[in-house]
Amino acid sequence: MFVPLDEGSVLAAISEARALEVEAVAVCLLWSIVNPTHELRVAELIESEWPGTPYTLSHRLNPIIREYRRASSTAIDASLKPLMQSYLRTLESDLREAGLQGHIFVATSFGGAWRPEQVVERPIYSVGSGPSMAPVAALAYAGAEAGESRREAGSADLIVCDTGGTTFDVCLVAGGEITHAAETWLGGRWIGHITGIRAVDVKSIGAGGGSIVWIDPGGLLRVGPRSAGADPGPACYGRGGTQPTITDAAVVLGWIDPDYFLGGRLPLDADAAHAVIEKAVAAPLGMGIHEAAHAALTIASENIVGAIREITIMQGIDPRAVTLVAGGGASGLTIVPIARELGCPRVLAPSTASALSACGALFADIVSEFPQSRYAETRSLDREAVNATLRDVAARADDFLDGLAGLPVRETRKDFSVEARYRAQVWELDVPVPPQLESDEDVRGVEEAFHVTHERIFAVREPGQYLECLLWKARATAVLEKPTVRPRELPAEPGDAASTDLAYFKEIGLGPVPRYDGESLSVGTRIEGPAIIREPTTTIVVYPGSAAVVTRLGNFVLELTTDSGSDRSSSAVQELAR
Repeated sequence: MFVPLDEGSVLAAISEARALEVEAVAVCLLWSIVNPTHELRVAELIESEWPGTPYTLSHRLNPIIREYRRASSTAIDASLKPLMQSYLRTLESDLREAGLQGHIFVATSFGGAWRPEQVVERPIYSVGSGPSMAPVAALAYAGAEAGESRREAGSADLIVCDTGGTTFDVCLVAGGEITHAAETWLGGRWIGHITGIRAVDVKSIGAGGGSIVWIDPGGLLRVGPRSAGADPGPACYGRGGTQPTITDAAVVLGWIDPDYFLGGRLPLDADAAHAVIEKAVAAPLGMGIHEAAHAALTIASENIVGAIREITIMQGIDPRAVTLVAGGGASGLTIVPIARELGCPRVLAPSTASALSACGALFADIVSEFPQSRYAETRSLDREAVNATLRDVAARADDFLDGLAGLPVRETRKDFSVEARYRAQVWELDVPVPPQLESDEDVRGVEEAFHVTHERIFAVREPGQYLECLLWKARATAVLEKPTVRPRELPAEPGDAASTDLAYFKEIGLGPVPRYDGESLSVGTRIEGPAIIREPTTTIVVYPGSAAVVTRLGNFVLELTTDSGSDRSSSAVQELAR
């Protein structure tokens, strides 16, 4: 039955919102994904009664069947509009006044980029946009090392880590494709707000360089999720920090050179690091200071391993067959034991690891997704109705791509998919579909693609079972011109160790360990552990029994199972180092 909109209640809500000085409005009606007439009328009333007020309509932003997620995404998007509209418009104006003649793009949580006016219209896609760029950079680096473009690196399987000052972020590239998820959160899983939108699937935990090391009431050593942040930061920053952090522990172990932090721009107070680790960790646990600092790094590593297992094993990916990319300024401190625990055979550590996400933004394409809800069962699928839906989302994708005229676009493409499930399942899986379902064979192909995906993730398939299809999507991609990943200028001959300093490793205790400047190492140089490689914005710890090889682009491949003193490299390392 059609029920008319109660316009009086809408006008009363608008009046009350104005009295409360509300800054933006979210409109989410239960079945607007089927019939948006009432949401559109609410928009007309807002514009006539309260002109200039930002608002978001749920059926335009996120037309999914689950109303809580749709409502949550609509509310978050509306709440961001006043701030993002002001910020992005001011930013663009200031850049133009400063003489910028080029195009401006803003990273999005899709793992791509939009123009500022598009982000202003749907600012929720700026949530998590920074971490979503890390896998884009990882694909670019891995492809460049292998002599391929990102598009050509179609079979790459990568675990992408980004360990910064506050958090550890991890995401997955499977078969050359960045994985996405609908279960993304703002402010932490279960304690924040679900965004309800598809975004790059990034898992985050409190295990960064500034994560606080503490002892719980039961006497157990913990790391994070609390962080010292950048101000005051770790105790060794000398800015008033009084709680021990992962960075302080690394200084105590001799892994971070206090005189070369940030390339020497921020000398660290090693005495402060020793004092805070001794007082807050070593003494209460009855441990030596080096053992206590090493224990803190071990706890942080175990937390990270758990996050990586969640994003790989739970999606049917065996980490023992995947390359680990170590991004973030703090990843190099613990990436070797993490890779060993996971069984990862290869680790790529970019020399610019601390700027991995920023580098990714330089390689991002313009990407947008256009969904439309239509329930259909494959056992009796109405191909005409479904094809009409696919034509509609394709037309919206075409309009989006047509609006990019004048931009440096090399090529465009559209990919189609559907969120489907076995009968009566709670959650859907994303599977590819052709632009049109021309025959029953095409429908069977969709079913088979779902069986394969379901078996990969859950180790179970139900041949003969029909699918419930809920959301049909077109994903539009405009491939932009990319910067070239050039080899770093390195010396023809390898440099000697810059110094030999005391450092602690559990396997050998406290002893003299060589410290190298990464910029002084020539291509193919092999550094046997234990050793420290320092870069201006990161430190790579080469643990005993491991080795680091300088690649042709000046990055580092870590070899984890080596014979001490051996000159041999694995075939993968040799290939990357050429």
